[in-house]
Formats: sequence, structure tokens, C-alpha cells
Amino acid sequence: MSNAWTDGSNRRDFLKLTAAAGVAGSGLMSLDAQAQAAALNFHTWSAGVDVVKSHLTAFEAKTGLKVNYSNAPWAQYRDSMVTKFVGKAPMDVMWVSDSWLPEWADAGWLAPINSYPELMKYNAETDDFCNQSMQYQGKQYGLTYYSDYMAFFYDVEKLKKAGIKEPPRTWEEVVQQSLVLKKAGISEYPLMLSMARESWLIEFLTAMVYSNGGHFADDQGNPLMQDPQRGAHKALQWIVDAVNKHKIVSPACVETGELNGLKSFTSGNHAFALLARYRVRTLNDPKQSSIAGNVKQALMPAGPGGSNATVGWMRFYGMTPQAAADKTRAANAVKLIEWFGGKAEGKYQFQKMMFTDIGSGFGVKELFQDPEVKAVYNKYSDIAMYEKQQKLARKKDVISRWFGEWDEVNGTAWQSAIIGKSSVADALKKSMVAWNDMRK
Repeated sequence: MSNAWTDGSNRRDFLKLTAAAGVAGSGLMSLDAQAQAAALNFHTWSAGVDVVKSHLTAFEAKTGLKVNYSNAPWAQYRDSMVTKFVGKAPMDVMWVSDSWLPEWADAGWLAPINSYPELMKYNAETDDFCNQSMQYQGKQYGLTYYSDYMAFFYDVEKLKKAGIKEPPRTWEEVVQQSLVLKKAGISEYPLMLSMARESWLIEFLTAMVYSNGGHFADDQGNPLMQDPQRGAHKALQWIVDAVNKHKIVSPACVETGELNGLKSFTSGNHAFALLARYRVRTLNDPKQSSIAGNVKQALMPAGPGGSNATVGWMRFYGMTPQAAADKTRAANAVKLIEWFGGKAEGKYQFQKMMFTDIGSGFGVKELFQDPEVKAVYNKYSDIAMYEKQQKLARKKDVISRWFGEWDEVNGTAWQSAIIGKSSVADALKKSMVAWNDMRK
């Protein structure tokens, strides 16, 4: 019995058939591959995942575009993104922290959006500090996803018990009222400050510096923190005195992180606190706070020559150069960014959904007038005060390529002064020297 595949002609026919089948198969694979390649790649940290997925489903239905969505915990997000950038993983749109902008832009990991008027038009409807936080060296790199600021809270009942009718308007009044509360035995340490070395620390410090009329650096990146009048001297000296002279802030503040500070305030240990604005939802939640219903927000107290200014922060939607390099892909990425960071079908849907779902702040002015937003927020706080303080928020003036390294040195320097191991002037000089060294 002969072997059919040993015959030359039959073998050639077989090879032709298999080759044709291979081409046909590769054509089918190519269609799948093309569809997959056309899909946008969207990366976020794991916040509001269900809301994100729901909004993505609506985007795909509206546009016919497909989106590959992935997320990672906040703690690992930055490192995972850097790994993706270096490895040239497929990415189009992602969430970005304002703190990473100089580093990522200089590394060529972000593309500016200035050439897309359909995105830039939203600047007119967005708070200034948000727009400024997305701009670097004359270019803008995204649309806002979330924003918030450091706020000043007080316990109405404690002030009432001490005979205090109005919250403090200045840092000097914070001292005066705290001493009254302390003397009356209402609170041993009336003001809660979190001064532990963690990512929140720079927000607390900058709020104190801005409200005292100071800066860490000027618009050109030159250090000012060491300047007795224009720098951080007044703010740090106030904290040092609050801990060591007036004893209205616990010396354990240097070991108290933001979360533990929140817990201490909700436990009723303090009359005043600096906390992220969104924490008011927790503060007035009876299930999470023993002082629920008694917490109100006041404007940030002003220091001598200062104002009610505070520090704001924000996160935004950025686009990769990979996406920007392809005209069609860039156009689709712009649609995705607008759907989330701008208006979807004429409304700021996503920022509103995130606010009502998890209480995250927003950077667009229009939502302060939204009836549903007002109704939700007024259940636990005063939206008029929320808006009033946000208008006075400023972006951090220390955001730079070397911010992370400098932040470690600066935080240690401030702690050293607070616990009496160095003078205020020496601590700020150390911070300034580190800034200049790293800047070089």
C-alpha cells in the first residue's frame, strides 16, 4: 500500500492546501488582532471601579469603540505604570497625579493636549488651581479627574461648651481659643495636626505655609522656604510654639499619620483639625464618628500677613505619546478623555457620579450649582463653604522632578524642629540646601 504523502505531486498539492489554509487562518487572526489593536488601553488605580466600568460601557455603546480597562491599587500604581512605560506596554489613557507631572513629562511618557480644542475648552469651566496643576513648561497634559484641598474643621459642641461663639479666623485665634478649651478641661490638645512622614505631610505643611502668606519656592523654582518673611518660617514657628510653648498640639503629632489623626478627631479628642476636605463625610457619619453632626468647616485661619488660602491637589486624565502619534488613535483617546474628564452627552456625568458614590471632590465649577450635588452634600456639610474655600486653593509650589527625594528631607527637617532637635532656621536651611542640591 503506497503512502499518499510520499508522492511528489500529492505532497505539493497538500502543501498548497495547507498554505492556503494558513493564509486564510492568518486573515481571520488578523481581523481579531486588528480589532484588539484598535481598542484603547485605559489604566487607573482602583478607585470607584464599578463606576468606571459602568461609564466605560456607556462610552463603548455610544462610540462603538472598545476599551481595555485595567487598574492597580494606589500604593502600587505609580511603580506599575513606570514599569509599563519603560517596557513600552500598550497604553493610551491613564490617571495621573499632579505630583508626577514633571517627571513623566520630561521622561516623554505624557503627551500635551494643547492641540485638541475639544479638550482645552473645558479650562474655562474648571477651577484655576486644577488647570495650573495640569500644566508644565507652558503645556497642558490632561483633563481633571478628581480634586480636593486641605480644610479646617471644628467641633461646634466643644466650642459652645467653652463659650466660644465663632470659629477662629486667624492662627492667633486658634491659639487663644485652644487655651480656653484646654483650661476648661474640654480638650488636652485642642488642635489635631498630623505631622508623620507620609505622603500627606506635604499637604498639611503647604496649607500652613500658604495661609501664613509664605511659599516653599517661587514660580521659577527658586527656593523660598528659608526666607523669614516670604518662606515657611512663620508656619513652622507657629507649629513649634503650638507643640512646645502653648501645648495645644500633641508632641506625638510627628508620629500621627493622616488616618490616625482622623480617628483621633472622630473620637472626640480635639476641637479643631486639619484634614482633607472630603473627610467631612466620615466626620459627620454616626456609624464612623462619635462627633457626627457637630463638625463644621471654616475657612483656613490666616496668619500675620497671610490669608485664608489653602493647598489643593488633583488627579487627571493623561494621554501617552503612543496614542498621540497615530491620528486615529489620538482622536479616539481624546473622545475617551472627554467622556470621563469633560462632558458626556452634555453633562459632567463621571465627576458627579464619583462624588455621589464615594464623595470624591470635583474641579468643575458647574457642579457646585447642581441640585443633586447640593442636596447630597448638604446632608453632612455646607456646600457654600466647600466652594468658597476651593476658590482659595492653590497648587503645590514644590512639584518638580526631584520632589519625592526632597520631600523626605524636608519632612525630616520639619519634624526635627517640632521636637526641639533643631531651630526653625536650621531646619529650613537644611530643606533649602537639599532643594538646591537636587535641583542641580
